[in-house]
Amino acid sequence: MPPRLRVLGADELATATAADDLRALTKHFMAVLEQRAPGHSVEVRVPPYAAVQVVPGVRHTRGTPPAVVEMDATTWIAIATGELDWSVAVASGKVRASGERTDLSTYLPLG
Repeated sequence: MPPRLRVLGADELATATAADDLRALTKHFMAVLEQRAPGHSVEVRVPPYAAVQVVPGVRHTRGTPPAVVEMDATTWIAIATGELDWSVAVASGKVRASGERTDLSTYLPLG
């Protein structure tokens, strides 16, 4: 896991949630996703806070990845916590997903 991403402890998570700290919550849930879906075939981007490569498959190393998922932090946190369903977010255009293996619904919500 990149050193900039880490799963928050229970107290830290409660504090970040109470403060609506998008940066901390985004990075926390990206770290959880990385643990739940280890791999390097899909790049998940939540600008400007974090990007991570996940999902088993062919490893991507240079240039634009062939499989990309991108969304804003509010959408990511809602999906990660189960407040927003993955398929609804994709259908509404809140999530932009292109390439193979970009359906992350089997890994979500994260908790």
